[in-house]
Amino acid sequence: MNLTRYPQLAITILLFAAITHAHPQSANLSIDPTLAQQIASIPAIDNHAHPLLSPPAYATDRNFDALPVDTMDPYTEPAGMRSNLPTLHDAWQAIFHFNGQPPLDATGLQQLEAARESTRQQQGENYSTYILDKANIGTMLANRVAMGIGVQPPRFRWVPYVDALLFPLDNSGLAAATPDRAQFFPLEDKLRAKYLQQANLKTIPPTLDLYLSKLIDVILAQQKSQGAVAEKFEIAYLRSFGFEDVPRTEAARIYTTLLHTPHPEETQYKRLQDFLFRYIAQECGRLNLPVHIHTTSGGGGYFSIAGDNPLLLEPLFNDPRLRHTNFVLLHGGWPFVHEIGALLQKPNVYLDLSQQSLMISPRTMSTWLREWLELYPEKILYGTDAYPYSSSMGWEEAAYIANRNIRTSLGMALTGMIEDKEVTEPQAEDLSRMVLCENAQSLYKF
Repeated sequence: MNLTRYPQLAITILLFAAITHAHPQSANLSIDPTLAQQIASIPAIDNHAHPLLSPPAYATDRNFDALPVDTMDPYTEPAGMRSNLPTLHDAWQAIFHFNGQPPLDATGLQQLEAARESTRQQQGENYSTYILDKANIGTMLANRVAMGIGVQPPRFRWVPYVDALLFPLDNSGLAAATPDRAQFFPLEDKLRAKYLQQANLKTIPPTLDLYLSKLIDVILAQQKSQGAVAEKFEIAYLRSFGFEDVPRTEAARIYTTLLHTPHPEETQYKRLQDFLFRYIAQECGRLNLPVHIHTTSGGGGYFSIAGDNPLLLEPLFNDPRLRHTNFVLLHGGWPFVHEIGALLQKPNVYLDLSQQSLMISPRTMSTWLREWLELYPEKILYGTDAYPYSSSMGWEEAAYIANRNIRTSLGMALTGMIEDKEVTEPQAEDLSRMVLCENAQSLYKF
C-alpha cells in the first residue's frame, strides 16, 4: 500500500509504532497492542501550547508568550529538554526530513534551520496546521497574546493572558525582587497599557469600581467575543500563590490610596492583587471561560517553587462564589503531583499534562498518571506545552515529542490497570479517549 496516498493512516501507523516500539523506555513494557493502536489513532485536543505563526509572520512573532522565558539568566534545564535529547532526531526526521543526530554542532544547527525553512516555505500559511497533523493534534489551545497568520480557529483556539490586570500600581519595587521579575514586570506594564488602549482608556481609572467596570470587564468581554475559550494566569512567575479573601471596600481603599504612590507597600498591594484575582476568576465563571493557572516548577533560576504549591489555591476552589468557575491547573503540578491529584476532588478543578510531557519520561510520568486515572479520570487533559525553547527544540519538535510521550505514558498506565483487573480493555479505551480529547470537549463545549 502506498501510504503517501493515505496521510492520516500513515500518521496513525507511525504513532502506533512509536508507542509500542520506538521509545527506548517502552520497548520491554508490553503495552497492550490493541490499546496502543487505539491511543495512536485519536486526534488529540492539546489543552496548552505556544504555537508560532505561519510564514511570513513567524520571523518576528513574539506574541507566543506574555512572559517569554528565552531571555532569562542561565539556569539548569531539565534533561528532557536539552539539545542532546535522542528523540529530537525522530522529531527532526518526521517533521523536516532532517537526519541529524543530537547534539548538533554549529554546522548541524544551520542545516536543521535550512530544513525547517524549506518546510515553512513549502507549507506557507498552512505550516502551523501541518505541525498539528504531524503530532496527531486535532485542536490546539494557543496560549498567546494575540492570534495571527496560520494560527486561527478551528484548529487553534485562543487562550489570552490576564496577569497584567492584577498589577495596576507602580511595579518597580516588585520588579527589583529578582532578575527574572525585572524582565517580567515591564512586559506586564506594556500589556496592561495595550489593554487600556483596547478599552478606550487613556489612563488607569481613578477608582477601583471604574477599574473593574471600564477595564477588566471590558477586556474579558472583548476577548470572549474575539474567540477566547479560557484565560491564562502566569502568576507563579510574578508572586506566590495564596489569595486572601479581601473585602471589596478594603481593596477600593488600597487602590485609591496607592494608585499614584511610588513603590506601594507590598503587603497592602498584595491584598489588592488578591481581590483582583478572585474578581477576575468570578467574572470568568460568568462568561464561561475556564481559568488556566501555571502550576509546576517553572523556568528560571529564581522561580519560587514553594510558592507554586497548588495546595495554596485550595481556598479559591472552596469559595462558593467561584464554584461556577472552572480552574485548569497546567503542567500537572510537578513536584506536587500527589497534592494536585487530591485537588481534583473539587468539582471545578482539572489538570493537564503539558510541560510534564517534555520534562518527565513516559515511564516516570505513567506512575502518577495512573494514580490520577484511578481517582479522577474525567479531570485529566492532554497537553504538550509546545514552545520555541531553543534552536534545537522549537515548538514543532516539542509538540511532536510531547505527543509521543503522553501516548506512551497513557498506554503504560492503562495497560497496568488492565493487568491488575482495575479496568477492562473497553474501559481502558474509553479512558484513553477521555484524556486525549473527550474531557476537553466536555470542559470547553467544543
